[in-house]
Amino acid sequence: MAVEDENLDDVIASLIDDVEDSGDTVSMPGFPEVSGEASENPVTLTERAAKQIRAIKENEDLDEELYLRVAVEGGGCSGLSYKLGFDIRTDEDEIVNSQDMEIVINEKHILYLDGIVIDYPDGLDARGFTFDNPNASESCGCGTSFAV
Repeated sequence: MAVEDENLDDVIASLIDDVEDSGDTVSMPGFPEVSGEASENPVTLTERAAKQIRAIKENEDLDEELYLRVAVEGGGCSGLSYKLGFDIRTDEDEIVNSQDMEIVINEKHILYLDGIVIDYPDGLDARGFTFDNPNASESCGCGTSFAV
């Protein structure tokens, strides 16, 4: 399929270009209607997740100029995958704050992430970052990919 070969940002950009604005909602072909404006805090970190992110940044001795980036990319069992990493800020990024941590999100990805809660359980049966996304219509068993 041609869409699989395209960069996800290009696909999202083309969808956004096709957006028909109808008042307070945004309609995109093939996607459910979503609010045209992101919530005040589109990404929320739990205290455990923030603690783990700070520990990673400190252990890796990363530059203070790097921000936590939350993003989506094409792929995974359900179609879109979550991405977490440290990155520089670009002009296309929004900065949100959670747990006294600045997070960068490409403005095109907010549509898919708005309202997400990122946690870091570290028990015997579950360890690693988890994503609770209210926009996901389905998720894979491991919780790292989703569909809208």
